[in-house]
Amino acid sequence: MRRFLIACLSGALLAQPLVAQQTADAVAPEAATAADPFASLSPEVAAALTAKAEGRPVTGTDWMIAVANPHAAEAGAAVLRAGGSAADAMIAAQSVLGLVEPQSSGLGGGAFLVWYDAASGELTTLDGRETAPLAARPQLFQDAQGEPLSFFDAVVGGLSVGTPGTPALMAEAHRRWGRSPWPGLFDPAIRLAEDGFEVSARLAALVDADAGRLARFPETAAYFLPGGSPLSEGQRLTNTAYAETLKTLAADGAEGFYTGPVAADIVARVQGAEGNPGVLSQIDLALYQVRERDPVCVAYRAYEVCGMGPPSSGALTVGQILGMLNTVELPGPDQPQAWRLIGDASRLAFADRGRYMADADFVPMPTKGLVDPAYLAERAGLLAAGDALPEVAPGAPEFDHAQLWADDEAIEFPSTSHISIVDRYGNALSMTTTIENGFGSRLMVRGFLLNNELTDFSFRSHRDGMPIANRVEPGKRPRSSMAPSMVMRDGKPVLVVGSPGGSRIIGYVAKTIIAWADWGMDVQQAVALPHAVNRFGTFDLEEGTGIESLAPALEELGYEVKPRPLNSGLHAIEIGPELKGGADPRREGVALGG
Repeated sequence: MRRFLIACLSGALLAQPLVAQQTADAVAPEAATAADPFASLSPEVAAALTAKAEGRPVTGTDWMIAVANPHAAEAGAAVLRAGGSAADAMIAAQSVLGLVEPQSSGLGGGAFLVWYDAASGELTTLDGRETAPLAARPQLFQDAQGEPLSFFDAVVGGLSVGTPGTPALMAEAHRRWGRSPWPGLFDPAIRLAEDGFEVSARLAALVDADAGRLARFPETAAYFLPGGSPLSEGQRLTNTAYAETLKTLAADGAEGFYTGPVAADIVARVQGAEGNPGVLSQIDLALYQVRERDPVCVAYRAYEVCGMGPPSSGALTVGQILGMLNTVELPGPDQPQAWRLIGDASRLAFADRGRYMADADFVPMPTKGLVDPAYLAERAGLLAAGDALPEVAPGAPEFDHAQLWADDEAIEFPSTSHISIVDRYGNALSMTTTIENGFGSRLMVRGFLLNNELTDFSFRSHRDGMPIANRVEPGKRPRSSMAPSMVMRDGKPVLVVGSPGGSRIIGYVAKTIIAWADWGMDVQQAVALPHAVNRFGTFDLEEGTGIESLAPALEELGYEVKPRPLNSGLHAIEIGPELKGGADPRREGVALGG
């Protein structure tokens, strides 16, 4: 196994920048599949893997933060050093992320948060997902003939913008678990916005790849394409408008975002988007609320894996994959049969995801039935064959009452980020945060981008006369694959993990947990291990890594195999006698501990 890991990581280190391929995927999708008609679209362009792939975990004794950008990591670390809580550090880090990687998350988006409280021993999950405007209808993304719009026709402009949830989630987390004064948590991001920061290679590549769409709207173009040219690596970039927005948040709390001039400007930008106006209103902003949800937990080996329930499909689908594998002894990562078991368990879980999972406030969901051990054992029986399953179909989990749904084909390619934090008090936080597609709707207001989260709904409302669970409805939250997770043992977290990556998030998180729990890898090895993801039948193998060597064996088992860039952003913390942090070598993130 160790030889295979070294070979995989060595291959990863030889990977070349993948910008051109990823951009081509986004502009010219390959043939659609029935399960995922936009499978080839990618959330962000990928970059070459870095030397972190062969590194060791960062260690600490009191606290640890792992986040997608060094500026954000240092902002959160400063809060933790000063005695702040994990919730305080998250607010500081998220504020910086919205500045230095604006394509991925920010004030104009939403997030899911999983919190372990050391004092009470309780696990809490908070839903800061965006909501559909009250004026939205199931036909929102259909043309005059009732056919779905093309992806970018729906995304770019005001039509795709949902009510942002991130500022409200930050405020709610601070109300419950904050220790540091709220106003000071925004100081690092305000200073960085006013003084400027150097544009990273990643941000420069992303702007260059999306320049045509960023040019559509004047404020967005002025920021990302100054003088008509894309931002360049090393260029110093300031954002005084963002600094002023953060000062409003610091002084007035979340109310300063959801009411007053900020809210009015958001609505004006959405409703006034030339060529593609949206229906978001000030009432939608004023009514927004964070919701506490019941965690979804599934037994795996000696652990319990817990995460966010509906409207996230993340914890349910990760839980189904692990639950089906719970009674199976997995071979090592160098064995094709290990990936067959993982891949087909994923296919079965994705079949259930497409049929049943949506916002449980709006549609009846068999949440308990989907992760019932007896149901998962029944589904696991389908894995007994030694070859690839010829086809998969949704199962029949137990319902509280009967409900028939059509299979979904929603597009979900979030441009997303993940934050993992453990503080000196023993509290742990796992938060995945997003504006959906890279640069969201491409609408910018007061220094931040607005999400295109509504395109996570199904563009179709019905199929073959049956409604689709994840159709657009007023006030509804679109289904998500974000999977902020905690692996628990004896009621306490031992691993905090999550990732961006669209619907592949589920495979990234499941693989990382398996690598850590089954294959004995440390957190840095587990997040760096090359990806093999199977959602709908095709095995995606991470291009330029050693895992491509398994392609012939997987093809012999009956799979179609496609090497491709797989752009995760895993950030994980192992909690034991010491804290160990791991950061995904595919992005700019780091772990810092003290």
